[in-house]
Amino acid sequence: MGPHQAGARPLTLRVVDASSPNQDDRPAGVPVDTLILHYTGMKTGREAIDRLRDPAAKVSSHYVVEEDGTVVRLVPEHRRAAHAGISHWRGNAALNGRSIGIEIVNPGHEWGYRPFPALQMAAVCDLCLDILARHPIPARNVVAHSDVAPDRKQDPGELFDWEGLARNGVGIWPARDPAPPPEAETQPLLGAIGYRTDLPLSVLVTAFQRHWLQHRTDGIADAETRARIAAVAALCG
Repeated sequence: MGPHQAGARPLTLRVVDASSPNQDDRPAGVPVDTLILHYTGMKTGREAIDRLRDPAAKVSSHYVVEEDGTVVRLVPEHRRAAHAGISHWRGNAALNGRSIGIEIVNPGHEWGYRPFPALQMAAVCDLCLDILARHPIPARNVVAHSDVAPDRKQDPGELFDWEGLARNGVGIWPARDPAPPPEAETQPLLGAIGYRTDLPLSVLVTAFQRHWLQHRTDGIADAETRARIAAVAALCG
């Protein structure tokens, strides 16, 4: 696969337009090179969409994917949405200016975190493929909100099917793990993946595990975790 991802053409998406006022111009000369996936973290999808369209809330995303697979478009891709907040990935900060944000309806850890339905995940995959066909977004830059804000966020969380997305051409997932590297290499390898390295190691490891080692989120960089970190880092070079 080339430097960006463009799999087979996605199925026809059910897209409903519901413009949010919480948008503005993207900064001049900055590419759209990052795709950030979130969960809504609210009790219902309707409540989340209402908030993302509320001018007083000052938050938005480009898309919302409901549990039945319906896609709601809130902000055009050429405009900046307010979804990532204080964020950092691969040396870039303030990622709203260079990213597309997808909110995926799920109550989240606060309101009863649950698995994402198959129809919803299929729509997420199709939407991502559609976006990736239009923008030069590297596979390593298809990330979680918790990846770009590991000290603040945990979405879309450890129940989100990142491996399934990667098998269908969205993001990365290693085929196998190498021998675990020495403990001293853990933080530099996390930096090579894209994480900011000025945060506590346990915070970074927890965020990594939520994405790439989902059966545990304990923040402990043991041999299993270090091996998976090395495997992901090798795909990010």
